[in-house]
Amino acid sequence: MSTARGFLAEFREFAVKGNMIDLAVGVIIGAAFGKIIDSLVKDIIMPIISFILGGQVDFTNLFWVLKEPENYTGPRSYEAIVEAGGNVLGWGNFITILINFLLLALVVFMMVKAVNRARRAVEREQAVAEAQPEPTPDDILLLREIRDLLKK
Repeated sequence: MSTARGFLAEFREFAVKGNMIDLAVGVIIGAAFGKIIDSLVKDIIMPIISFILGGQVDFTNLFWVLKEPENYTGPRSYEAIVEAGGNVLGWGNFITILINFLLLALVVFMMVKAVNRARRAVEREQAVAEAQPEPTPDDILLLREIRDLLKK
């Protein structure tokens, strides 16, 4: 019984350590951030690219049917053929996901670059502030004046 109690105490210590909680917060914020970036690519960037290219940038219905489903007479879409049991090579869907990934990576890169630039600017300001000597207090200035007068 003491082994189980020791195990639970050890697990509780592990679970409430700062690193574990920081990791949990990071995962939660990362998931939310991922949704924001995904929406940015899907809802803002991709429509702009589609508009510029003058058409739809969605290749999901570009595929090769490797094996037709038996007696299939339904629509000729990727989802319908796969659902009917056909063997489909969905290369267009892969291309769409690859484009989305590259755009997502570009957006994340630009955001990290902006954060790093802001961080460097703050660090430079702190370095400049630390490099400037603090003004001499008035009492020290007064003592120096008295010393100089006594020397004369």
